[in-house]
Amino acid sequence: MRITILTLFPEMYDSFINTSIIKRAINKNRIEIECINIRDFTKDKHNHVDDTPYGGGAGMLMQIQPVLDCLNSCRNENSYVILTAPIGKIFKQKIAREISKHEHIIIICGHYEGIDARINKYVDEIISIGDYVLTGGELASMVISDAIIRITDGVILEQSHEDESFENGLLEYPQYTKPYDYNGDVVPDVLLSGHHENIRKFRLSESLKITKENRPDLLEKREFTKEELDILSNL
Repeated sequence: MRITILTLFPEMYDSFINTSIIKRAINKNRIEIECINIRDFTKDKHNHVDDTPYGGGAGMLMQIQPVLDCLNSCRNENSYVILTAPIGKIFKQKIAREISKHEHIIIICGHYEGIDARINKYVDEIISIGDYVLTGGELASMVISDAIIRITDGVILEQSHEDESFENGLLEYPQYTKPYDYNGDVVPDVLLSGHHENIRKFRLSESLKITKENRPDLLEKREFTKEELDILSNL
């Protein structure tokens, strides 16, 4: 998989690319990440990529010309183009899985007050990572990239993420490690029992409990198994 990020601030990705799982995925040749500076495509003699919006208003707007020229420089028939913007659909794990199926992903990062709206017709999908405003799309692109990369084949063990929050529509059950007893706060004994079925049931029960308490909206459209319904009736 190749991820191409179009940005005005490629230096923001130095640590992102050279840290932890992302770096290992690159070293294992599972993914390739490139950052292209939109400013390199401006035709303005002063190297500007923005201007005042038609109709007035505060702030500056990125012009379509440098953004589109930058996009055209790297786009091919296998590219899937994403624009980060508040008007997009909210990013979820299901969307991450769909995007991860593409060979080449291009993410366009807006800045200032955004990008000339005519860019929208040149992208495949517009995504928002939440109902708040960021200075630019760079942080959003990192969130999207990280979520996609970690579920890419060969990056981490499949078992490591198949039970994580949102993978099965629920929040993840609590996890523990040594020491068993920390200031009188002990690990649930069932996890030390070696009884795999009892551990599975405990984790499912805890997952349902945590989801009900913290994200009840996730349960509203869920199709429950009989086992899950029995657990919920006792919570």
